[in-house]
Amino acid sequence: MFLVIGIFILSSCKDNENPIGKWDDIIKLSTKSVELTAQADSVTINTQGDWWWVDGISFQDSTYSYYNRTDINLESDAYTITEDDFTVERRDKNTLFVRLKENNTGAERTMLIGLEAGDYFDHVNIQQAGN
Repeated sequence: MFLVIGIFILSSCKDNENPIGKWDDIIKLSTKSVELTAQADSVTINTQGDWWWVDGISFQDSTYSYYNRTDINLESDAYTITEDDFTVERRDKNTLFVRLKENNTGAERTMLIGLEAGDYFDHVNIQQAGN
């Protein structure tokens, strides 16, 4: 009898309303999906949240991580990430700017920009048309 009561008491103590490790959207992107033309093209994405950083970037078959890089301070309000085919800028606390070079591959290119804010993760998916 005591065992049944003990199990009931312990199972009723769960905090389902605020589970550990599950954060609400604190970045609040203006858009999460973008289509760009095959020409050199860019997009500006705004956020309502101001405490976030670029977690990583996938472009075609490559994955880029910017942690522990001395040339990029992910904790600053503004920084620029430049690779051969793209530039990603955190222009200020609420602005993400992305520019892709012209796509001469003939095939659509895909870019996924991962964003992080503490225990909340989000992303922007960018599709660039092929020439």
